[in-house]
Amino acid sequence: QVQLVESGGGLVQAGDSLRLSCAASGMPFRNYVMGWFRQAPGKEREFIAGISRSGVSTDYADSAKGRFTISRDNAANTVYLQMNSLKPADTAAYYCAAAPFFGVGVGDYDYWGQGTQVTVSS
Repeated sequence: QVQLVESGGGLVQAGDSLRLSCAASGMPFRNYVMGWFRQAPGKEREFIAGISRSGVSTDYADSAKGRFTISRDNAANTVYLQMNSLKPADTAAYYCAAAPFFGVGVGDYDYWGQGTQVTVSS
């Protein structure tokens, strides 16, 4: 049974940093592209960042470029999202997801975590 479990969310102030983690089990982690998405209340789930199987290649939404960094540790079956200079607009539930091939759409990803809430106060 595939499980993706996110952690690291919380309530922070604008300008603070957070590091999200997503631990995977029940799947050959190194064979999957990993992505981070977020969903704010009343909005669609949106792509934030993705990382290739090896970790060499990454891609970011414009809203994340320069502030967020995605990384992975294939030995630990874990993907991370380092978020710096957080803004109130970053407030959302953050989800990690796994896909066989790289994509930026929700439908491109086969497996999803339950999400972790990030709230940024002004």
